[in-house]
Amino acid sequence: MRHLIAFALLVVLAGCGRGETQPSLTGIGGVMPSLSFHLTRANDGAIVAADNYRGKIVALYFGYTHCPDECPTTLANFASVLRDLGPQANNVRVLFVTVDPARDTAPTLKAYVNTFAPQIDGLRGSDDEIAQLARRYRVLYRVAPASEGHNTDVMHSDSIFFFDREGHARFVSTSSDAVALRKPFVALLRG
Repeated sequence: MRHLIAFALLVVLAGCGRGETQPSLTGIGGVMPSLSFHLTRANDGAIVAADNYRGKIVALYFGYTHCPDECPTTLANFASVLRDLGPQANNVRVLFVTVDPARDTAPTLKAYVNTFAPQIDGLRGSDDEIAQLARRYRVLYRVAPASEGHNTDVMHSDSIFFFDREGHARFVSTSSDAVALRKPFVALLRG
């Protein structure tokens, strides 16, 4: 139980800043639940579940298409890692789950992820479906809709979860640089 509490605290603090003492990659095997969801894949409009990704190494990342910095940088770094993996990239999928489905329509999300790499799937669902998935992995986010004189305001933590071919949670990263993203893929591809 102490490990679970410590892990939850690490995930919460990940969005608050990066101290030199924070690890960027943490093993979470046996601590976090296996991959489980039912959402719509914007790439082709299909309803997909975690089972659709069995046999692949999966990275799970929450964000939104209007994000000015962290999301496009993270996806660009994923694209770089996927290119570097060469043919092994066919064994990997990055699931980009929007926390802003009201603005991230299927066509918007599809166009966004397609600019990065073919192994990146944009996923969307109802507010409740997204909240349920975020709670499962203790991901924090908030969407404040636009109001008189204020634009839509979105906040989300920057944790990235990595799952093995059977869908078991194995790593969480609080760093989105290409070097940090490459490590769990290489480890999981080696099996």
